[in-house]
Amino acid sequence: MHFTALLMCREQHSLRLLAAAMDGLDIEQETCLSASEAVENLAKGRFSALVVDFDLPAAAQVARLARLLPPQKRPVVFALIGASTAIASAFQSGANFVLYKPLDSRQLLRSLRAGRGFMRPDRRHSRREKVETLVYLQFGVAALPAIVLDITEKGLAMQTGEPLPVSSDIPFRFVLPGTSDMVDGEGDVIWADDNGRVGMLFTGINAASRRHLKEWIAKHGTMRGTHEGSRPRERATKARAATASN
Repeated sequence: MHFTALLMCREQHSLRLLAAAMDGLDIEQETCLSASEAVENLAKGRFSALVVDFDLPAAAQVARLARLLPPQKRPVVFALIGASTAIASAFQSGANFVLYKPLDSRQLLRSLRAGRGFMRPDRRHSRREKVETLVYLQFGVAALPAIVLDITEKGLAMQTGEPLPVSSDIPFRFVLPGTSDMVDGEGDVIWADDNGRVGMLFTGINAASRRHLKEWIAKHGTMRGTHEGSRPRERATKARAATASN
């Protein structure tokens, strides 16, 4: 069986120990250095395991987002924590296992062996499956990445790492799947639930973006997932009476 792991970590000592232990368990590794890079890898690929260093910015958000992926893409999440991170917070963020820093080879190997029993093998012998796309929502100076679930000419549905408030005029940008065409503009979050699923209605996109979107949908069809006009009934928050079909 073929297993792959994504390591969000910058500490060379930890990376060396993780690589040695995973090599012994026939788990291939790919390393990233930031939350945005980790989210992008999770959106585009399928990993059996995810190791997140909770001393890095937005680590908890990455762990939460990983646990909200579809079951066939959901990795086993290992939280790499130091003295400043509470164990409870790591588990609340979605971690399945906790690895304590500084890493101990024996403890690491025991945890990885236990976690391996829950990992999904990658039978394609490739990290890449279906190319999904990320959308970046701009909140002030911070860009929040989210995984696009559905795209129509009127809006999109997405999965974020944490619940979002219903709000208006949020700048966004994303690249249409399988192309280099950028779509950017502003949209209103018209529904959001406690699991981080969000529906956005486009309120302003430029002519080039609208053309790219229309041509892409005409060629590929609408992405099917959670339609931007179909609000989850449980714990959904309504912004207004308008729907995505208006």
